[in-house]
Amino acid sequence: MAGVDRPTAPLPSPRARPGLAVRAAWISDVHLGTRDARAAALLDMLETLRAGTLYLVGDIVDGWQLRKGWYWPASHDRVVQHLLRRARHGTHVVFVPGNHDEFLRPYAGFAFGAIEIRRDAVHTTAAGARLWVTHGDAFDAVLLHAAWLAHLGDALYMFSLRLNRWLNRLRALTGRPYWSLSQYLKGRVKNAVSHISRFETLLAEEARRHGCAGVVCGHIHRAELRPCDDGAGTVYANCGDWVESQTFLAEDEDGRLLLLEWTAEGARELRRHEPRASGAALRPPTPDLVHAPEAAGAR
Repeated sequence: MAGVDRPTAPLPSPRARPGLAVRAAWISDVHLGTRDARAAALLDMLETLRAGTLYLVGDIVDGWQLRKGWYWPASHDRVVQHLLRRARHGTHVVFVPGNHDEFLRPYAGFAFGAIEIRRDAVHTTAAGARLWVTHGDAFDAVLLHAAWLAHLGDALYMFSLRLNRWLNRLRALTGRPYWSLSQYLKGRVKNAVSHISRFETLLAEEARRHGCAGVVCGHIHRAELRPCDDGAGTVYANCGDWVESQTFLAEDEDGRLLLLEWTAEGARELRRHEPRASGAALRPPTPDLVHAPEAAGAR
């Protein structure tokens, strides 16, 4: 997967433990209502996850595609029912809508089945670091200045996903792993790389204006967890997606931020940020990338 470091070893399988316990978790860009949403894998992860707070960082439901044609299998309904059930049973669930589920933005400040809807949010880690939580589309220059181009880009992205299905069926027949055409194109096209870099810079600047040490976002389907090169070490954390990858962010009981990928074997860590002793900020990852967040949560 582009944009993240591969781990040196996997975390233990969730099937061999009672659960993946973290203080908070963030997921984004599930795109329920499309054929490419990995709803079954997400539900598998959610049933294993134990989190005090769960942030839904936008584009959980794809209203753009649902308006074009209804697609809502039972697996998508099970994800929604699971989230509603978790909220009723004590998990603090916060939904920050994105551009694809912007129909929920007028309801910011209200609760839907115990799920809070907010325009944005601020999360304070166990170490005292403040993280600004937003989907990120408000800082996408294409959406701001050429909405028609954003919709065209979405159509092209959906086409690349359909093409990807056929390419990966052929790859599977020859024993090759999954390969993302859209991520490859994003990495190769100079303008796309420049656009992503500008997106990250703008979000980091806005996080500092909110008095936060970092930002947690989604939108561009590119998982990342790193300090920005802005002189302040502002943390840029992107959840990734549940369309081509299966990534999410988590905070353990000690305030460490983890970027995790969900596999058939369970969660494996891709990157980590540690809290400083002062708790005022976060610092770059340590060389030891493997850390089991459920162990911290069990103490």
